[in-house]
Amino acid sequence: MIDPNLLIHDFDATVQRLARKKTDLEFLNRTRFLLLERRNMQQQLDEKRATMNKSSKEIGGLLQSGQTEAAEERKATVAMLKEEIAALEEQVRKAEEQVDYFLLRIPNLPADDCPDGDGEADNVIVRTHNYNEADYRDRSYRPHWDVAGDLGIYDGDRASKISGSMFSLLRGEGARLLRALVHFGLAINADTYEEIAPPHFVRTDTFTATGHLPKFEVEAYKLRDDDLWAIPTGEVPLMSLHRDEILDEDDLPRRYMAYTVCFRREAGSAGKDTRGLQRLHEFQKVELVKVCTPEQAPAEYAALLADAERPLQLLGLPYRVVDLCTADLTFSSARVHDLEVYAPGIDRWLEVSSVGVFTDFQTRRGNIRYRPKGSKKVAFTHAMNGSGLATPRVWAAVIEHGQQADGSVKIPEPLVPFMGTDVIRPKT
Repeated sequence: MIDPNLLIHDFDATVQRLARKKTDLEFLNRTRFLLLERRNMQQQLDEKRATMNKSSKEIGGLLQSGQTEAAEERKATVAMLKEEIAALEEQVRKAEEQVDYFLLRIPNLPADDCPDGDGEADNVIVRTHNYNEADYRDRSYRPHWDVAGDLGIYDGDRASKISGSMFSLLRGEGARLLRALVHFGLAINADTYEEIAPPHFVRTDTFTATGHLPKFEVEAYKLRDDDLWAIPTGEVPLMSLHRDEILDEDDLPRRYMAYTVCFRREAGSAGKDTRGLQRLHEFQKVELVKVCTPEQAPAEYAALLADAERPLQLLGLPYRVVDLCTADLTFSSARVHDLEVYAPGIDRWLEVSSVGVFTDFQTRRGNIRYRPKGSKKVAFTHAMNGSGLATPRVWAAVIEHGQQADGSVKIPEPLVPFMGTDVIRPKT
């Protein structure tokens, strides 16, 4: 969540910044009112506690000096204050619940250098790598579901029979290609990131810490009989590794990666880009996460973006880097760069990685702090994450770019050691 003090002491500037994310002004006004109301209640509570403590201490002295009547008056005062304090504590508790309700629904502040805009059309293409439109003019490409279907390595019909729409079923060398991509995505980052094998189901407080709850509850799968949610990304469990902890500055930055299965309801996406492996309820992904100091964040973010680009470069896939405008930013992010791979079979740019910086928004929700060198005080860390390799769409791009005239698919060289072959051939 954002720093509540910004809504109390720097309200106008905070409203202007959040307006870039189309945040409702009345909602912010209401939040500020509740914050001030809670602060006033807390001040009253503190004053009454101080008065009660003072009166309690005076009782013994009055009794020792023989002032029995005055001592009884103090006892009556203390008894009355106890009742008032109990009632006020309940009011403060309810006020805190109201404040939390509103604060958890306010998005992160966009970075000052994030481009302004009203939607996807206002996103800025920063650079394009290994793409020349002329290379695709004189050759026809088939979509990955046709190429892979003919090879017998993708079976959309059986996936639908088993689980319904927006699921995939890969067979033989198709399944091996998926596994090769995962191994490749982990291997190229092994020297920089500690690999974690986290749970795929998390508690509500874990899901809330990253900002996925309460905002995106409708997009998530929840177990009916347990306080557990299926993760939509490895970011969710990784960001709770240090929840409610205080780290030493010397131990930062922390860099983690995890291969996980991800689950998303994709509510409202029925019929939209759902053929093949474009959009799935269940998919595999390698996630990269960093926790660092605010001062380390700029350099760590630049390195994270480079780490997300590297697998696409090594695989020889054409891609572009897109700087998302304020209206297209995610709820928790301050800045996001999407990586989009060109898929010639469907003639579309497919998002394969979203690299975002979250300042102290997630770490404040998760209470992840650090102690700066030479300081007794603690401060909130900053956090960032990105997809090291989202397998379904990269799998689709590898198939579409590798398709040959004889129906075979050429495998990118970095994947050959994991595949055990450099080509997937039609079965004879």
